[in-house]
Amino acid sequence: MIDFHVHLGNLYRQSYPSHIGLSVHQLIERMDREGIEISVLLPLESPEGAFGYFLTEQAIEARDMYPERLIAFLCIDPRMSSATDLIDVFVKRYGCMGFGEHINELAFDDPRNKAIYARCDEYGLPLVFEINANYCCDEVGLPRLEACLREFRNVKFCGHGPGFWSAISGDDDQKGGYPKGPVTPGGALDRLLSEHDNLYADISAGSGYNGLTRDPEFAEGFVARHWRRLLFGTDYMGHNQPLPQVGWLASLDVTPEIRNAIAGGNARRVLGLDSCTI
Repeated sequence: MIDFHVHLGNLYRQSYPSHIGLSVHQLIERMDREGIEISVLLPLESPEGAFGYFLTEQAIEARDMYPERLIAFLCIDPRMSSATDLIDVFVKRYGCMGFGEHINELAFDDPRNKAIYARCDEYGLPLVFEINANYCCDEVGLPRLEACLREFRNVKFCGHGPGFWSAISGDDDQKGGYPKGPVTPGGALDRLLSEHDNLYADISAGSGYNGLTRDPEFAEGFVARHWRRLLFGTDYMGHNQPLPQVGWLASLDVTPEIRNAIAGGNARRVLGLDSCTI
């Protein structure tokens, strides 16, 4: 299994010391317990990401401690000067294999965000992003995301968050949150995954789990249509945090081929692991 969505560090500063951060050693121990072979470390470098920060340098340091178990992505706030130049540094000098978690108060297609996408496009990087009501925001139908999917064909956009997963339903209003009840056919997410081969769906966190469990009958068909684009992830960021995605994947009534693809095969393709070693 490959966990495509993990954060380290003291991201719970608002409740310290009752809620302390996650160390790399605690992460490895949890990976061993859950049967997770590799985790992707996603820095958080914008103030909207969490109450604390997880820097790209910290992800690189953790990866270098467990190079066979961890992959480091890079993350840069697009509002920083020379942000795109730092992408070159972290990719070329430090071997970061993707960008994210991309989350900020700009619109999804703000020119500063698009400058990040353009540089990622040059490298063919995967980019993990969150869409929510106030973060990397979009409109009903996700037209801003779709325009970027068309413009930056070499970026493997890996969607996450309440605004992304609520678009599984045709009655989505882009107010975010965790909608309950049956999914209405005709959701933007269903269409975009069908029409754009550079879009993937990160099933992590409450948003991904809610999107795939709120209507089990619809989810069965959704998985059958899009299993090649689903990425197992947890959004693990606190010691002994519940990981409902593990149980969901284990209980999924699908063929071994589909389960293995969601568990790690799709991630290996996105990361290019079949043609290289980490």
